[in-house]
Amino acid sequence: MAPRTLPVSSRSGTRPFDAARLVAELRSHMRIAHQISGRVRLRLAAAAFETAAWRAGGGDGLRACLAALPGVRAIGINPLARSCVVEYDPALIPDAAWADLLAGRASPAASTLAGLLTSASFSSTSQEISP
Repeated sequence: MAPRTLPVSSRSGTRPFDAARLVAELRSHMRIAHQISGRVRLRLAAAAFETAAWRAGGGDGLRACLAALPGVRAIGINPLARSCVVEYDPALIPDAAWADLLAGRASPAASTLAGLLTSASFSSTSQEISP
């Protein structure tokens, strides 16, 4: 299936996209439901849908945020099930990075993922991603 283009701008208008800020705001509302090397399923708490970050970009914002990361191969978001599946290259994103970042642990793996999120902040109007 060919990649599709999703808007990166928020529903309230075009503005620079800040991946690190989005994840920082949603981080306390996410937990790992399941993980194998190269694939993680994140469970979103109901409170995640009440955050300003979710209201601004919703699933499209989260999808664009994760799609901007080097090594991310595919993203699946199911708001009804409150889950997000991310397939990634563990050579670029260490498996431990997801748990460490969500828990707020200062580890080399979490620093790697945080650095990728910071560099993924961008202001373009669209991003090619896999469905």
